[in-house]
Amino acid sequence: MNTPEDLLQFNQQWAENVKASDPDYFNRLSQQQTPEYLWIGCSDSRIAANQIVGMEPGSIFVHRNIANVVVHTDLNCLSVIQYAVEVLKVKHIVVVGHYGCGGVLAALGDASNGLIDNWLEHIRDVYRTHQTAVDSATTDKERANRLCELNVIAQVGNVAETTVVRNAWRRGQDLTLHGWIYSLEDGLVRDLKVTKDASSLK
Repeated sequence: MNTPEDLLQFNQQWAENVKASDPDYFNRLSQQQTPEYLWIGCSDSRIAANQIVGMEPGSIFVHRNIANVVVHTDLNCLSVIQYAVEVLKVKHIVVVGHYGCGGVLAALGDASNGLIDNWLEHIRDVYRTHQTAVDSATTDKERANRLCELNVIAQVGNVAETTVVRNAWRRGQDLTLHGWIYSLEDGLVRDLKVTKDASSLK
């Protein structure tokens, strides 16, 4: 197991390697960030937003939590969305879930998980809404994967209902929402085709 000291040494070696191959890299990176994307993803340690879509650091603004949930009382997430939309002027907000999500699996189970059960209740709400579609899956894996997809779709809807996003659309700001899902088994991201833009305003 690597110690914290190991990580600091790895960082020093990494920084030296980067500077050797691109002497101006950190100077460029230290300038004001201008990402066009806000990525709302899961906290799962196996998913690195920039890496899996082949983007450089500075190109994606990232918010992560258990099971990529967007809750209208979560000031952390809402503050990230507001900063991304109003200050960074991102053009895209992408909610990205992943198959095999531990939060979704826990939400489908009956076990008591402590404090996190309060958070998982948001996913259970999605399950209750779509129980027939989820339970019609033929295997437990397919059942969980279906709920992973439905959870992403629900969270895109929640982003679309935030005052920050709705106000941006009313101002005519160029902003589009997307729902994607990532597979750890093959490294591919799939578009769930739930794109929303200003035309979603009622």
